[in-house]
Amino acid sequence: MSHLKDKIIQSSLVLFSEKGFHGVSVKDIVEYCGTSKGGFYHYFNSKDELLYVIHDLFISYVLNEANRAKKRHKRPMYQLHEILHSFVRVFDLYNEHISVFYQENKYLKAEYEDKIKSKRDQFKQIVIEVIQEGQNEGEIRKELPTIITGMSILGMVNWTYKWYKRDGDLSIDDIAEVYIDILFKGVLTDQAIQEYHQSTLHN
Repeated sequence: MSHLKDKIIQSSLVLFSEKGFHGVSVKDIVEYCGTSKGGFYHYFNSKDELLYVIHDLFISYVLNEANRAKKRHKRPMYQLHEILHSFVRVFDLYNEHISVFYQENKYLKAEYEDKIKSKRDQFKQIVIEVIQEGQNEGEIRKELPTIITGMSILGMVNWTYKWYKRDGDLSIDDIAEVYIDILFKGVLTDQAIQEYHQSTLHN
């Protein structure tokens, strides 16, 4: 990403947080970051597209990391471990982006909303598929409804944006490990949880 594009995004995050999406004009953004309207429109067709890009940055991150986890690990429980780690980490890496999006997403135009929904659905499907594969291979408890388990995980982690503070007592990676500990003790089979703990001791 170019320096100017990133500067425009960072400036808009500050302004949208303070004044709301409709309280900020393109003129306000370019004046705040010290560029021109030409500079703005070189990277964004509109303020609406800018709001879309703010969300796309973090949903693309978790989706790409989930796909990497699927390729990197053969066993579902290790895929799920890595997916959860990157999913939690996004609330630190893109903290301002997420806060602004949840505050202003009602203003997202339908065309952009459809693109975001597509990526969210892809990520959700990966999580559900990993759980299903884990159940098939005896790593995740078969008696748990697959979709409810997946949606519970997504709901639990998604709520992080409401309370996470960068200056809190625990780092984002510490928080990820707490989530994983809670979830794995609830969803993994006894044999899988034993294997998981043994593998973490050797790492």
